[in-house]
Amino acid sequence: MARGAGALGAPPWAAAGAALFVAALVLAPVIAVIWTAGAAGRLGPGDWAAVRFSLTQAALSALLSAALAVPVARALARRRFPGRGALVTLLGAPFILPVVVAVFGLLAVFGRNGIASNLLDLAGQEPLSIYGLHGVVLAHVFFNLPLATRLLLQGWLAIPGERFRLAAALALPPGTVFRLLELPMLVRVLPGAAVVIFVICLSSFAVALILGGGPAATTVELAIYQAFRFEFDLGKAAALALVQLALAGGAAMLAARLALPPAMGAGLDRVVPRWDADRPGLRVQDALWIGAAAGFLLVPLAMIVIDGVPGLARLPGSVWTAAGRSVAVALVSTALAIALALALASRRGELLAVLAIAVSPLVLGTGLFLILRPVAAPGDVALPVTALVNALMALPFALRAIRPELEAVRADYGRLCLSLGLTGRRFWTRVALPRLRRPLGFAAGLAAALSMGDLGVIALFADPERATLPLQMYRLMGAYRTSDAAGAALLLLLLSLALFWAFDRGGRIDARA
Repeated sequence: MARGAGALGAPPWAAAGAALFVAALVLAPVIAVIWTAGAAGRLGPGDWAAVRFSLTQAALSALLSAALAVPVARALARRRFPGRGALVTLLGAPFILPVVVAVFGLLAVFGRNGIASNLLDLAGQEPLSIYGLHGVVLAHVFFNLPLATRLLLQGWLAIPGERFRLAAALALPPGTVFRLLELPMLVRVLPGAAVVIFVICLSSFAVALILGGGPAATTVELAIYQAFRFEFDLGKAAALALVQLALAGGAAMLAARLALPPAMGAGLDRVVPRWDADRPGLRVQDALWIGAAAGFLLVPLAMIVIDGVPGLARLPGSVWTAAGRSVAVALVSTALAIALALALASRRGELLAVLAIAVSPLVLGTGLFLILRPVAAPGDVALPVTALVNALMALPFALRAIRPELEAVRADYGRLCLSLGLTGRRFWTRVALPRLRRPLGFAAGLAAALSMGDLGVIALFADPERATLPLQMYRLMGAYRTSDAAGAALLLLLLSLALFWAFDRGGRIDARA
C-alpha cells in the first residue's frame, strides 16, 4: 500500500509544509535564546534535582491518570443514562480550565481550610496538606484524567458495535470481551495518551509554583522560570529547555515503538446497546466509577462557580472586551491547529507534535520576542503570536484524537477506495472526513478551550489595550479585586465550556455518541 499511503493522505507538499512549519516554530525560539545567551549554560545539583523531580511526578501523574481513565471510560462507553452527554462534557472541564483557577478549586476542597480538611477536623483528625509531591500529582491527575478518559472513550466508540452484538449473541463473559475487543484498542490508544500526559506534566509550571512546597518540589519548567526571572541566566534556561526537549522526544519515540496498528475492521457506524455488560454487578461497578470520577472532578468546579457568581454581574467593560478578544484568538488558533493536525496525521508527524508541548512556553515566548523585536513592537503582534503559539500547544492533543481514527479509516476502506479511484480530495470529502467528524469535533473543542484559558505568550507581549480574558483576570487578582477576579474566572470557565461543547457536539455522529 505504498501508493495508497500517498493517495489516501494529505498532499506531500502540505504534509512537508506543516512539518517544516512546526519544526521551525519549535526550534527557532530555543536557538534564538541560545544565540543571545552565547551558549547553553551548565546545570548545577539543584537543576538536576529539578529534572529528577519532574520525571518522578510526570511518571506518577501519567500512570495514575491513564490507569484511572480505563474503568471510567469503559463505564461511560457501555452505559446510557439521562444527562450522560452533559456529564461527559463537564468531565472535560478541568483540563480546559486555566491552571491557577483550577488549583484554587482544588484548594477549596483539599486545602487546609477546604471541605475535606473541615470534615477531618470534625472527626478529630489532622487537616490535609496538599503541598509537595502528592499535591502536584493530585493536581495533575485532576487536570489530565478527563483528557485520558475522553481519548479512551473515543477509542471505545470506534470499536464497531457489531462486535459487541456478536459477543452478546455468543454469551462471551466480560473477561473474554475485554481481551478480544477492548484490550487491542487500549494497546493502540493508551500508550500515546499516557505519553502526551507525561509531556504535559513534565512541563508543569503553575501547579509546581503553587503546590510544590519548596525547592525539593521544583520542576524543570519552574527552574527555567527562576533562571529567567531571578537570575536572568539565559544560558541555564536554554540548557534546561534542551533537557526538557530531550526527555519529551525520548518519550515520544517510545510511544511510537509501543503503538500497534488498528485491527478492529470496519463496521456500520452504529452505536448499539452493550448487551454483554447487562449484568447487575457490572452496572453497580460502572455506577461507582462514574460517580467517583464525577465527584472528584466536579466538586472543585462547583466551588469555582459558587465563588464566582456574585461577581459575574458586576464585571467591568474591559473584562467583556477581553473576553471577545479571547474568543477571536481561540477560533483562529483552532482552525490552524486542526489544519496542521490533518496534514501531520496522514504522514506520521506525531513526534513533531509531541515536541511542540515539550518546549517551555517561557523559552518559546522569550525566543519569539527576541526574533520579532527588530521588525515589530511586541504589542503589535501580541494577538497573532498568541494564536500561533496556542495552535502549537493544542496540536499534540488534536493529533492524538485524529490520527488513530484516520489510520482506522485507511485500514478499513483504503483498498476499496483505491480500487474505485477515490483518492486525493474525493477520499477526504466522501470517506475520511465524514468518519472523522467525532474526533475532529473533539479536537477542535479542546483546541478552542485550551486557547481560551492560555496565559503564556500573551503575558510577555500584550499591553493593557490588548489583554485577553485570562490576562485581565490575573490583573484583577493582582489589584486585589477578588470579587471581580472570581467573576472573570467564572466567565472564562463558561466560555471555555461553551466553545468545547459547540465543537464537540457538532462533530458527533449521533446524539448518543
